[in-house]
Amino acid sequence: MRRVCVFCGSSPGRDPRYAAQAKALARELAARGIGVVFGGGSVGLMGVLADHALAAGGHVTGVIPHGLAARELAHRGVADMRVVPTMHARKALMADLADAFVALPGGIGTFEELLEIATWGQLGIHRKPVGILNVAGYYDPLVTLLGHAADAGFVSEQNRGLFVVEDDPARLLDRLAVHVPPPGPAWITAGEA
Repeated sequence: MRRVCVFCGSSPGRDPRYAAQAKALARELAARGIGVVFGGGSVGLMGVLADHALAAGGHVTGVIPHGLAARELAHRGVADMRVVPTMHARKALMADLADAFVALPGGIGTFEELLEIATWGQLGIHRKPVGILNVAGYYDPLVTLLGHAADAGFVSEQNRGLFVVEDDPARLLDRLAVHVPPPGPAWITAGEA
């Protein structure tokens, strides 16, 4: 893995463990020489992640839509800031730049990014690992929902393996480095998707 895309909140959340684990993930990525790709913001967990990756000597690439950058939300310390026209372009470029994905705690936007990138994996659009850093049990309800969806016949047994879930950044990165996502369906190729 050369670069990991991190989805996370534009808020720090109420529990200080969220920011603490964002810092720990940033330091761990930098120590391993793995670059960070993120949403380009200077606020919330996005800002914490970028600040600490940069402070640890890591390479950080921000990807932000023009409208958000214009509102001065773009992280000014990130030299490699890619300004794109839309949210769709943002997600596509982040996916292209990354070798793996990690979700930290976040809100609706983070959920949407995590589930969309998992859907792309399910469809065979990419074969990159998707991780969840389950800080203080934040993602327990989602993991339970995914299990329920599998039990109800809406998520295949194969696709239960789309997510790597850990509560420690180092363990998560270790598992992502060796995780082989399930293949997409035989009836679709990445070029057709």
